[in-house]
Amino acid sequence: MFKTTVDPTPTLFQSIVWQFKGGVIIAYTSAGTTPGPGYEDRVTVNTSTGSLELRNVSPDDSGIYTVAIVTQTGAVLVGETTLTVQVPVSNVKITTSSTDLMEFSSVRLSCSSSGSSLSFRWFNDSSEVTADRVQITDGGSTMTIVSVTRYDQGPFRCFAFNLVSDGTSDPVTFTISYGPENVILRVSPSQKYHPEGSDVALSCSAVSEPTAEFTWFCNGVLQSGTGPEFRLMNIQMNHSGSYSCQAFNSKTMRTETSQPLLISVLKHISDVSVTSSTALPVEGESLNLTCDASGSVFTKEWMKDGSNLNSIDNIMFYDKNTVLSFKNLNRKDSGRYTCRVINPISSDSFTYVMDVNYGPENIKINGPNKVSVGTPLTLSCSAESTPTATYTWKHDGTVIHHSSEYTKDSAEFSDSGEYICQGMNSFTEKTDSNMIKLEVTQIIKEPVGLSGGAIAGIQ
Repeated sequence: MFKTTVDPTPTLFQSIVWQFKGGVIIAYTSAGTTPGPGYEDRVTVNTSTGSLELRNVSPDDSGIYTVAIVTQTGAVLVGETTLTVQVPVSNVKITTSSTDLMEFSSVRLSCSSSGSSLSFRWFNDSSEVTADRVQITDGGSTMTIVSVTRYDQGPFRCFAFNLVSDGTSDPVTFTISYGPENVILRVSPSQKYHPEGSDVALSCSAVSEPTAEFTWFCNGVLQSGTGPEFRLMNIQMNHSGSYSCQAFNSKTMRTETSQPLLISVLKHISDVSVTSSTALPVEGESLNLTCDASGSVFTKEWMKDGSNLNSIDNIMFYDKNTVLSFKNLNRKDSGRYTCRVINPISSDSFTYVMDVNYGPENIKINGPNKVSVGTPLTLSCSAESTPTATYTWKHDGTVIHHSSEYTKDSAEFSDSGEYICQGMNSFTEKTDSNMIKLEVTQIIKEPVGLSGGAIAGIQ
């Protein structure tokens, strides 16, 4: 619609002529209205205002339009305007050489569309593309992504527009191959040491597109297993070693190997024993206790009566605590000696009871130094000794008895004299003795009929 402005607005015109590129579009006179060639069904003029309606426009209608109006008074009014006709945007689409890309390669996307005077904008998902790695050329219709990364999958869309319409292409999504990288090896159960006979699962992961293929190595030797998981069933000692997995990407043709993971298979501790270098520990002599065990032995600990033992002047440890050595046994060394054998998966212990033999010493005789004839006599002997000492009694050098106690129901004058008690330890082969002197006296009786306080002498 080309609207004219006539001031003041006449009510009647003598003529109205609209022209385009030198040709008449429509003319109005008192004789009537005549459309120009090709405009018969496309134009209408308002005879009251001089305005022109042009229908079904096309790009060929773009240009300068002029109008000449002759009023009833004979005045000539002229005007002109410019019309630009744009074709609406349609059929927007993206073309690219490939949607299967390699990371760090480059890719070009071209946008095409029907329409005139087109402008273009590019979007990655809902965000407009403005990254440094992107080059926009060809009036915006071409976008080149330099050094593609794994995060450039898209979806990419092209937005085409002009002054009258716009349109958006279908999305283009890239498959970007990369990796493998960050290859990580894990073990389940998650522990460094594993009991013999148990099951162990190794799993390998990698950041990779497409999914990486895996191979397995033990101590650098290729294993038969493939895939992201490698199982060791009923493991034995010979399964111990350094394991690693290698990831391979068939698209990028790259490989990467995990950090090695050490698997240690151990036997449970069993059959712990403690043996002594002598069956008869004797005070003052040396002795070794040796601790042996079956299984994977890591450490050995010694305790006496439940308390930890450390090296002191009289005690030393040898062969990684296998031997507990006494330089000079003392009776205080008697007790319960426990050897505890340990590894990271198990432990076991054995207790050895040691009695240090000593003595006899500190012989003591209990009994009277004087008794009356006819009365009972008891002498007893004791000594510090392990095991218990055996005793021999001598009277004035003659052996009279073999036990710790010497008794007589009725003492005689002949029992007076020196009594020696000798103790003997059959294990230490040591003896000790002590002596007591005994006097047997006459019984003195008080005479009948004497007054109190009187004493009679009897020859």
